Amino acid sequence: MNEREAGFERLYPSIFGKMATRYYYLRQLRQKIEEVTHLFIANNSHKLILADYGCGNKPYEVIIKPFVEKYIGVDLPENTIADIHISPEGRIDLSDNALDIVLSTQVLEHVVNPTSYLAEAQRVLKKDGKLILSTHGYWMFHPDPTDFWRWTSTGLQKVVSESGFEIIYFRGIIGRSAMGLQLFQDGIMFKLPKFLRPVLALLVQPLIIFFDKTTAQATRNKDACTFILVAKKK
Repeated sequence: MNEREAGFERLYPSIFGKMATRYYYLRQLRQKIEEVTHLFIANNSHKLILADYGCGNKPYEVIIKPFVEKYIGVDLPENTIADIHISPEGRIDLSDNALDIVLSTQVLEHVVNPTSYLAEAQRVLKKDGKLILSTHGYWMFHPDPTDFWRWTSTGLQKVVSESGFEIIYFRGIIGRSAMGLQLFQDGIMFKLPKFLRPVLALLVQPLIIFFDKTTAQATRNKDACTFILVAKKK
């Protein structure tokens, strides 16, 4: 699977595809990215400059790029599709107050020093610029290339607020009971032969959907698989 195919599969996973074990989660994450895009980007009359901070294969570029003037991929030097590489000191080669939006999706759990990462995002944003960030509450260990952190809802809001931001939007994705099933699936998945893993997904993913649909959004905002927030630079 090439980078483009992997990005499409992440955006539009199939219950019968390679991402079957992440089917519901990836769909929910995409829908929340779409919601945030329409609330905070699409209706903006200004020509926006956005940096995808830790861009990977830029899976959400296709959703966001039509609404911004410039979409800049920022990542480690080994990522050949990034437009700008992060220095060994963790600095982005952009001037202060250069950006309208910093996008960070499933990156914060992987960085060595979250406060330094957030400080760099704050530095390159204009005043009142927006940080759009998602990261894990509950999730299995997944180094890429490292994996250090998981967040409670209050802990994540605290570290972002203390980094010079005002949180204006905060949502949890997949509640506790549904996430318990996701972790159960992942806990036994690697004990099975590869050909049986899609069968396991077909059995467990519908249960995850059912239990998540019975969970109120207010409950997910406290306890969730993943949190997504929008914060304004003070």
